[in-house]
Amino acid sequence: MFAVEKYKGPKEEQFNLVVKQLTALIEDEDNMIANLSNASALLNQFLERINWVGFYLWDEEKNELVLGPFQGLPACVRIPFGKGVCGTAAEKRETLVVPDVNQFPGHIACDANSQSEIVIPMIKNDQLIGVLDIDSPEVNRFDEIDKKKLEEFVAALVNHL
Repeated sequence: MFAVEKYKGPKEEQFNLVVKQLTALIEDEDNMIANLSNASALLNQFLERINWVGFYLWDEEKNELVLGPFQGLPACVRIPFGKGVCGTAAEKRETLVVPDVNQFPGHIACDANSQSEIVIPMIKNDQLIGVLDIDSPEVNRFDEIDKKKLEEFVAALVNHL
């Protein structure tokens, strides 16, 4: 049974607790969709000032990302490789922190309320699995601590997938 924790202390320590919670949630489950669903729910209850969190999964055959488990408003279903923040992060295989999505060339607006975004690629054995995408209704919502700790969160998740 999952119990909501009160996150206290420095941001890094809060993220460390979330990674521990993730590990406990997924350690005995091998279904990817179930684990991605719980991961998105966990981040949704942990992160403040966000309006969407979820996964886009890589479809190599169609050369695009396809909507996976998420929390938030209905979203764009398919994102071409190299397009928008998600497609660009997948193509570059690097985390993108976008302080103002309105300044990102080719941004795909699934939710008009989103103002900033962070996207972390999920890569295992040099194979792209997909991306974790998080949007906020605030400009400049994500910082270097978010980037580092969300990359650790994704690494823990991908290690189990």
